[in-house]
Amino acid sequence: MIKIIHGKIPAYISFSSRVSSHQPANPIIKPRMKTFFALIATLYLWSYTLQGQNNQTANPHVSQEANAPANPLSSEDTVPVGADQASTEAETKLEEGASLDSGNTAWMITATALVLLMTLPGLALFYGGLVQSKNVLSVLMHCFAIACIASIIWFAVGYSLSLTTGSEKSWIGGTDAFFLQHLSIEDLNGDHPETVWIMFQMTFAIITPALIVGAFVERIKFSAVMIFSGLWLLFVYCPVCYWVWGGGWLAEKGVIDFAGGIVVHATAGASALTLAYMLGRRKGFPRNLKPPHNPGMVMTGAAMLWVGWFGFNAGSAGAADTSAGMAMLVTHLSAATASLVWMIVEWRKTGKPGLVGIVTGTIAGLATITPASGSVGPLGAIVIGASAGFVCYYACSIVKEAMGVDDSLDVAAVHGVGGILGTLLVAFLGVEGTLGGLGLSVKETLADGTEVIYTSGEQFAVQAQGCLAAIALSIVATYLIVKIMSPFLGGIRVSEEDETKGLDQSAHGENGYSLN
Repeated sequence: MIKIIHGKIPAYISFSSRVSSHQPANPIIKPRMKTFFALIATLYLWSYTLQGQNNQTANPHVSQEANAPANPLSSEDTVPVGADQASTEAETKLEEGASLDSGNTAWMITATALVLLMTLPGLALFYGGLVQSKNVLSVLMHCFAIACIASIIWFAVGYSLSLTTGSEKSWIGGTDAFFLQHLSIEDLNGDHPETVWIMFQMTFAIITPALIVGAFVERIKFSAVMIFSGLWLLFVYCPVCYWVWGGGWLAEKGVIDFAGGIVVHATAGASALTLAYMLGRRKGFPRNLKPPHNPGMVMTGAAMLWVGWFGFNAGSAGAADTSAGMAMLVTHLSAATASLVWMIVEWRKTGKPGLVGIVTGTIAGLATITPASGSVGPLGAIVIGASAGFVCYYACSIVKEAMGVDDSLDVAAVHGVGGILGTLLVAFLGVEGTLGGLGLSVKETLADGTEVIYTSGEQFAVQAQGCLAAIALSIVATYLIVKIMSPFLGGIRVSEEDETKGLDQSAHGENGYSLN
């Protein structure tokens, strides 16, 4: 049977010492980078050997047994009441002999393109406009390079570790689909090609580490960005993705995360806060920082993110159906509401409504509705959007002023806090009949077939457990990755001279703007 499950700011982290900020470049960086990439070739040879020993994935549906990315409306343990039509239809089709549905396939291809648009160029432009003009190209480079390395890792091992059940473990997926050697052009995931499903999920693996870029802009070495992003994807994203969407232990508990409140936003937010603390503050933080160099670019990127988010959330239904339609509607309503609430709060506090402020509210609303977009109705989306605009606005002040952490572009406050907030609120706003809620997860099925649904309190406990587990892994793994790689790179932060000069010139030898 095919399962389609996909759809607190953490306490101040007190580390004994920060990573050295201004150490000279290490002459052995290049050999170390060669060693890093040689590891990929080793993994390939290893997977080739494993392939000869295990042919479980010869059946095109084996690796999809727990393909759970996009929908909490999926397994028998996690189907929200009144919203199980898509998964029921998928199971029925498989039992009868799965066949390709051209309509659903077309939608999933479209959704995949929309989610890739979120990173390239949406997120890149959004972040690029927020930094100083001497660092704009470095931000674009970070997002673009992460998209490339995440794609290769997803092809090599990420898809298999995140969304296949070959390991028969509750914390990580199997190795049968390494390098996609099991894949045939005829393989289906439900009623659309598995190739499309792999690509759709790849776009999630691309944008999640790219979100963390906002925490370390203007002061990190490019080599550190590449190595950190690759290792983070392997040791944080893949396990959490499997826990929630791949049939892991959180999926078995009935956690609701339609499109990534835990998998994407909680992990990125917690890691961003940790890395920003370890990296240290930018020069002039917090009183002498320059404003965003191009608010128009920020708005353009935010608008692309808003449009792309329809693929992110509605695509997580896995079909062009009623669930996708509702997900699109609630996504839009939450974004619009959060934008207005953020603008009003900022207007009252500063005396003027700002463009950067209103579009930041948009992102907060989108991040917060993400985990709940398959479980709430329109009125619930308004409540979530209003909560996001208010809570995330003040979370920005808490992180930067009260905690003193230079999370430069508010990744933890907007994505982390927003994703966690939405994940918790779904326990109350997703109750069937409450503001249009579609239902919570099934707790158990009795012998007579009667389904016992989680109460709000029980669902909240499951949701909170999922958030805490993802946050804990993200913090610990981020800390260890930085500590381990830092000595090989001579520190992960650029020199004070390079920071003053700007990363566009010092790291990439180019200028974002040339006036001739």
